Amino acid sequence: MSYTTKTKKRSTLGKWTRRSFLATAGVVGGGLALGLTLSPNRLKMAADGAATGDEVLLNTWVKVTPDNKITVFFPHSEMGQGAGTGLAQMLAEEMEADWDTVSIVQAPVTEEYTNSDLGRGYIVGEGANIPAFMYPMLDFAFFQIAGNLVGQMTGGSTAIRLTGHHGMRRAGAAAKEMLLQAAAAEWDVPLASLTARDSMVTHEASGRSATFGALAAQAAEYSPNLKPALKDSADYRIVGTAKSRLDLPEKVNGTAQFGIDVTVPGMVYAAVALPPIRDARVAAVDDSAALARPGVGQVVNLGDAVAATADSYWTASRAIEALDITWSGGQTELSSASVRAQHVSDLEGGDLEEMDAEGDVAGALGQGTSLKAEYEVPYLAHATMEPMNCTVSLSGDRADIWVGHQNQLFARNAAAETLGMEPANVTMHPVYLGGGFGRRGDMDFVTLGVRIAQSLDTPVKVIWSRETDMTNDTYRPAILARMEGAVQNGRISAFSNRYIDARSGMPDSERPFDFQYDVPNRDIVRVICPSPIPVGTWRAVDFTQMGFFHESFMDELAEAAGADPLQFRIDHSGNPRRRAVLERLGAESGWGETLPEGQAIGVAMVDSFGTIVGQAVHVGVSPDGGVTVHRVVSVVDCGRVINPSAAEAQVTGSVIYGLTSALYGEITLEGGAIRQTNFPDYEMIRLENAPEQSVHFIDSDEAPGGLGEPAVPPVTPALTNALYKLTGNRIRNLPITKSGLHVA
Repeated sequence: MSYTTKTKKRSTLGKWTRRSFLATAGVVGGGLALGLTLSPNRLKMAADGAATGDEVLLNTWVKVTPDNKITVFFPHSEMGQGAGTGLAQMLAEEMEADWDTVSIVQAPVTEEYTNSDLGRGYIVGEGANIPAFMYPMLDFAFFQIAGNLVGQMTGGSTAIRLTGHHGMRRAGAAAKEMLLQAAAAEWDVPLASLTARDSMVTHEASGRSATFGALAAQAAEYSPNLKPALKDSADYRIVGTAKSRLDLPEKVNGTAQFGIDVTVPGMVYAAVALPPIRDARVAAVDDSAALARPGVGQVVNLGDAVAATADSYWTASRAIEALDITWSGGQTELSSASVRAQHVSDLEGGDLEEMDAEGDVAGALGQGTSLKAEYEVPYLAHATMEPMNCTVSLSGDRADIWVGHQNQLFARNAAAETLGMEPANVTMHPVYLGGGFGRRGDMDFVTLGVRIAQSLDTPVKVIWSRETDMTNDTYRPAILARMEGAVQNGRISAFSNRYIDARSGMPDSERPFDFQYDVPNRDIVRVICPSPIPVGTWRAVDFTQMGFFHESFMDELAEAAGADPLQFRIDHSGNPRRRAVLERLGAESGWGETLPEGQAIGVAMVDSFGTIVGQAVHVGVSPDGGVTVHRVVSVVDCGRVINPSAAEAQVTGSVIYGLTSALYGEITLEGGAIRQTNFPDYEMIRLENAPEQSVHFIDSDEAPGGLGEPAVPPVTPALTNALYKLTGNRIRNLPITKSGLHVA
């Protein structure tokens, strides 16, 4: 049986904006004013126990041992994206550390390690125009505000472009300054006469030198400079080089601990049953057959879920199958068709909000060649390799929780609220994430684990089955968009888009709705239509939808103008960085070359999260409609590349994720129930049908952009644009199987 739930879903990803930061500053009121008066040094804050034994904490984010080993704390979760390594590279570069001595550890889950640099960088950047005397006040203000809005968020491709660029570089440079100050005092020499390199401070005139480890204790007596001088990128030796990810050795040798690996003394396992119909409740439970099974412990009825405990997960899952649960109520009339009908109705006269307006769209649509198109995308599951899980141990007024989460600090707070405890009484033990993609920013699998633990007298590890996970996801929304455009004299004269906004959590400040080409007359309107089932952030969020809509329609406009699709994009790209990506894409993809019969190349470009990605997809279609994706070429301008090998891995992984959704992805509803339950009916790309890939980065000294998500959006429209060339059929409704095609 498939189960769903009424458990309240809360996401912490994507809800912060410039406006919300300022609003929160106002709400903090007197507390913020007091903070501005006192203005403690943000980089001196640290949690108890952050440094132990002979370790020396130089500032919030870095510690050193006497034997010259350097540890970097990072306030993000590691889920395969290599964020910790990239952030360590940025800190080590500015610190002038010996990379071979650097290690990483996830930051403690305490307020001191709130990711205030994420918010500070997002709102004011480097703060170049802010007077030095105000910088401590600004820094502490963002520390206070970030505690309510970002915590330790991992999402939105923010780690490198915000935490790293605006935080870790500064922390490294401040640490270097402190070490130099310590050496200058120790040797009674001018500060300017000292150099730092490879974890050593040297006074060339006298020949004296000392390791960072030897100087660390004295250096820690100095206050970190909140606005230290940063290196010129021309002098970089660590940033921009391919470094092996620091988390890989333990993942290769099997010592890495993911949430599903956790064991604690006296622990039992729990499996869960959630309602088969949206919003149904437990009416009755006959647990006699389940409790009769060897190894089964208890059956816990939570009203909106039922759990069974046992001495192994397998036994617990079999006990769940043996339960006779009667459910009542729920959204029995809810279906994919009813959701779409609501979208159609709302597009006609729903809650409208103007997102972008310029010129006279109505007038321009009446001239030249005009066209209309309606596009739609379905609900999508995250389908992480590791299903949701959470281990909880309660003891008196304290709790210990082991969970892989994309915001450990907010997960701690949600658990504390559920338990009625102070957050300080909840200890989080961060573990690796076997995939997140936004799903592990939600709180439901944490709070459900806590609620089950409250009914037991032993620690418990709660594991969601694949079926429970897939039918109780926070899905990427199903949405609908209606576009109109006009071309005149070979140029786009007008563009409009009216689309459904299902409130997935995407911040408006990222502007996913923008039409990224030069058009004099624009009208982009969203229609607020909250989803009847839980939705949330899904890798690249709204850019995956808007990228498909806009880049597909761009091909339609090019055809109406009688223009080459790639050249048409170039001609409408006044932004030189976007134009350079498109021109490079043409060169790398072999655009315009003769291809074998039954093959074609489509292109698309999406600018998201501070990164521009152009992609060309080379596909073939057999006479019976079998689609083969032969090759995907990605050209990426992400500003300065921090770690080329990790960057390439993020792009190629994103391509697989995006192609999977286009070729297979669809979550459907019938009678209030999710119909897809596991990989046999929610397929993924496998090795046998994965395409060849090549990735090309534009050399750039611009500030780094994100890379965990930006390569997802363009691959779908590039694919469908190529398929149109071969079939003559515009694919406006995903996945491609709805157009009579299948994966060969």
